[in-house]
Amino acid sequence: MNFAAQLFYSSYLSERLERLYAPRPALKGSEENDPFWQREELCLGAGEHRGSFKCGPVSNGTAGRRPTLIEPERLKDFGEEDLLNGDVKVHDTKVSGSPEIVLMDPPKTRRVSEFRIIPRQTPQYLRFEDISAAAFRIQTGIQKTPCTYSRLSKQYGMEIYLKKEHLHYTGSVKERGVLYLLTSLTQEQQRKGVIVATDCNFSMAVAHHAVELKIPVFVIMPSSCSSPRLRIYRDYGAMVISYGSTGRDSQNHARHLAAENGYLYLEEDESAAYLAGLGTVGMEIYEQVPKLDAVIVPAAGQYGLLAGTAAAIKHLNSQVLVIGIEPEGFPLLLQSLKTDSPVKDMHSTPNRKLYGDLVERSLGENTFYLAKKLVDRVISVSEEDSLVAMLRFQEFERSTVDTEGSMGLAAILAGQLPELKGKKVAVVVSSANMDLELVRQCVDRALVLDDRVSKFSVQLGEWPGDMAKLLDFLSREDVRLLDVCHRRQGDKTDLFKAKVECVVETRDRTQSAQLRKTLGERYPSVCWLDR
Repeated sequence: MNFAAQLFYSSYLSERLERLYAPRPALKGSEENDPFWQREELCLGAGEHRGSFKCGPVSNGTAGRRPTLIEPERLKDFGEEDLLNGDVKVHDTKVSGSPEIVLMDPPKTRRVSEFRIIPRQTPQYLRFEDISAAAFRIQTGIQKTPCTYSRLSKQYGMEIYLKKEHLHYTGSVKERGVLYLLTSLTQEQQRKGVIVATDCNFSMAVAHHAVELKIPVFVIMPSSCSSPRLRIYRDYGAMVISYGSTGRDSQNHARHLAAENGYLYLEEDESAAYLAGLGTVGMEIYEQVPKLDAVIVPAAGQYGLLAGTAAAIKHLNSQVLVIGIEPEGFPLLLQSLKTDSPVKDMHSTPNRKLYGDLVERSLGENTFYLAKKLVDRVISVSEEDSLVAMLRFQEFERSTVDTEGSMGLAAILAGQLPELKGKKVAVVVSSANMDLELVRQCVDRALVLDDRVSKFSVQLGEWPGDMAKLLDFLSREDVRLLDVCHRRQGDKTDLFKAKVECVVETRDRTQSAQLRKTLGERYPSVCWLDR
C-alpha cells in the first residue's frame, strides 16, 4: 500500500470511529434495514431531506439520489472491504445517457404490378329485391293470373301448367311492367302526362293503366291503323290522335309533342322498373307450382319477360330450368348469343301479320347479359308450329291466343324439348291480342298444317249419279265436305270426263290417312293437292 492510500485510509478510519461513537437520532422504521452508507447521517448535508433517494439510479446526468460520502466503487481499489465487517456492499451503478434515436427503415417501394388489384363488384342491374318491391306495389292493380294444369299433359308426356297471362284486362303480360313503370314516375311527371305512338300490347297497357292512375295519356297512331284498334284505345280513356301515314311519322310527331309540352314519351325498353314488373310472373309461378322443374317463356319483343322471369326463378331456385322461345324467322337472341353481343339488326323478313309486335323491337345490352347469365337454353319455333299451337289452345283450353302467346306450347308440340318428359313444366302464355279476321285465317291454316283439312281432285264420268256416288262415299267415311268444284275437261283426250275438286275436313291425322287409303282404292285417278 503506497503512502497516499495509507493517508486516505487512516483519515477514513478516524472519521468512521467518530461517527460510530457519536449520539445518533432514532431511526425511522423504514431506515432500520438500510445499508449504512444510505443512512441519513452518512449523506452530505445530513440535515437535508432525502426524499430523492427513492427516485432511482442516476440517469442522463441527473442525480436520482445524492451520492454518499463513501463511494463503493472506490473501495474496490483499496481491497480492504473485509475490514468493514461486511457492512460495505459493492453496487454497480449504471449511468445511462439519452435514449438512442433509431430511425425506421423507409417504406419499400413497390411496383404497381405487385399490388393485388381486387375488382370491384358491379351492381346487379335487376335484383330480386326490385322484383319483390314491384310485386308489392302492383298487387292492387294487377290480378293474380291462374296457373292451371293443362289437358295436353297426358298427350305429350309431361305435367304442363299454363300461366295464363293473356287473361289481363288488356290481354297481355306487359301490364305488369307498365303499371310498375307508371307508379315509379315522379308526381310532377304524372301530372304532365305520358304519350305513346306504337300500336302494340305495350301501348294498350299504358293507355289503360295511365287512365286508372289519373295520368293524362296521349296515343298517336298513323292513319293506317284499323278502326277497331283505335276504338280500343278510346274505350280505355286515352286521347287518340291520327297523324301521318306510317308508324315512323306518328313516332316523330309524338316526340315533338313530348318535347314541347313536357310529356314523357314511352316506348318499350329495358328500364329496370319495367323489367322488375315483368319479373313478378316468375314469383307467382314459383308460388303456384310446387316442385317445379322448368319454365318456358316467350322471348320476343324487348325480351324483358324472359329476363325478368329468369331473374326471379333463379333466385328462388337455381335448379329450375329457364327456356326461352323465339320465332324461327327472327332469332335475335340466338344470333346474339352466338356472337356474344346484342345484334342490332337482322336481315330477315318474318311474317309481319303474325309477328308485327315482335320484329319492331330490339335486344338491349342489359337484357342480353341477363339472358346470357340466367337462361339455360334458347330455341326457335317455326310459324307452322305456332299456328298449330294456337289451334290446340282453342280445342283443349277453350281460349284464343296470338302467335307470341302460343310459342311456348309450340316448342313442346314440335318435340324440341324431349328432356322434359315426365317433368313438371310451366308455360307462360303471354298475350292474346289478334284481330278476328286474322284469327280465322290462322285457324284455317292450322287445320291444313295439322292434316285435318285436305284438298283432292278426281276425274268422274259425265254419267248421271257419279257425283252422287262420290258424295255418298265421303258421307260414309264420316268426312265433312267444306267445298266442291265441278269442272268440265277442255282436253280432247279426256272427252266425257269431268274434274271434281273437293276440300274435306277430318277429325285427326289418323282419319285423314284412312281417307287417303280408301279413296285411292276406289278412285285411282285421285290427286291430293299440296298444302
